[in-house]
Amino acid sequence: MTQTIDRPIVTDADAKALFAAMGPDKPNGPALAALLSSGIGVTALGLLTTIAAGSANFANLLKINAQVGPLSGKTTYAVAAFFASWIVAAVIMRGKNYNERTFLTATFVLIGVGILGTFPIFYDLFVPK
Repeated sequence: MTQTIDRPIVTDADAKALFAAMGPDKPNGPALAALLSSGIGVTALGLLTTIAAGSANFANLLKINAQVGPLSGKTTYAVAAFFASWIVAAVIMRGKNYNERTFLTATFVLIGVGILGTFPIFYDLFVPK
């Protein structure tokens, strides 16, 4: 058996009044800066992984801890790239509103490129034979 529930209809004017009572919009710049920086960090990890696979000398440069090997440098430098880009982007984007779609698209493209660079099927293409 179905049951019909009557719900009150909210008009656009009611919704605008409700949102106006909540206060002014907060700028989205700082949040978008963090998202974009995460994409930059993931891309840095993918690039470092791919370059290290193609060059033994570069892989040796990435060794921060001898027991861990090049992975210690890859992850450390990727996190450093994230934080550095986050600081720069947060300062530039502070107090401003941006188009979310543009930044989300850029973030997901950067994350996709970074993840691609960490797959052996991809970075093995750059291993000298």
